[in-house]
Amino acid sequence: MTASPSAHHPAGADPTPDPPAKTPEPTRSARAHSFNAAAAQYAANRPSYPPALFDAIEDLTGRPLAGARVADIGAGTGIATALLHARGADVVAVEPGDGMAAQFRRCLPAIPVVRGTGDDLPLSDASVDLVTYAQAWHWTDPARAVPEALRVLRPGGALALWWNTDALDVPWIAEAAVRMSRHFGIDVSAEKRNVDYGTADPSGRLDFTRRTVRWSRRVPVDTHLANIGSHSVFLVGGADRTASFLAEEREHLLRAFPGGVVEEVYEVVLLLAGTPA
Repeated sequence: MTASPSAHHPAGADPTPDPPAKTPEPTRSARAHSFNAAAAQYAANRPSYPPALFDAIEDLTGRPLAGARVADIGAGTGIATALLHARGADVVAVEPGDGMAAQFRRCLPAIPVVRGTGDDLPLSDASVDLVTYAQAWHWTDPARAVPEALRVLRPGGALALWWNTDALDVPWIAEAAVRMSRHFGIDVSAEKRNVDYGTADPSGRLDFTRRTVRWSRRVPVDTHLANIGSHSVFLVGGADRTASFLAEEREHLLRAFPGGVVEEVYEVVLLLAGTPA
């Protein structure tokens, strides 16, 4: 119940308004778990990965994916898992979230998915040739995830981490990033800056090689909006706040793309570290 002004000011004078309560920042755990309620949206609208990414993995590891035993960690709805499987890899997926794992099983019923996290892998020692994290390493604790990856890798195996990052040299993408930063109070450009050796493995145990693959896709405006709306900052940002941003963003996009088809441009940043044979 809201108190009247006179409840706090006996003379009935207009009170000095209390400062608005600051909305607490969503926790890292809340952001990580936010995808489970949006798993179908994620699966339908998130971008895939280009063949050149998997060519780069094969080049850096010196072996084909065909026949390799691969653990795809934080597999989500299986976007990367499906591509690894299509290259001939024998893949097992590891996914912690209920909603994401259920969507994975609907999309890829023939590929095994087990519940777990990169910080405590439900896999045997020296059981896989390649450990992959597609858009997922930042949800781990590297102090735990690095030793776990090394534990399950066979001699001569490799850890591959990659992220689709926005190509901020494209004017409309840079402008959209500025709008998002203003609306949500985040630094979109920090995503790419933070994809480096030091943040991936602060201990320095791994010797990463970095490759960048540029690619693009053309999608309807609605798909683009559903894609960005499936990111954790939107999923935890409050329905009204997210809806207002997406409505304004639609207007900007239709001015930039009057035909209603958006060309999303990405740079996949790949970090790959091998283990001694």
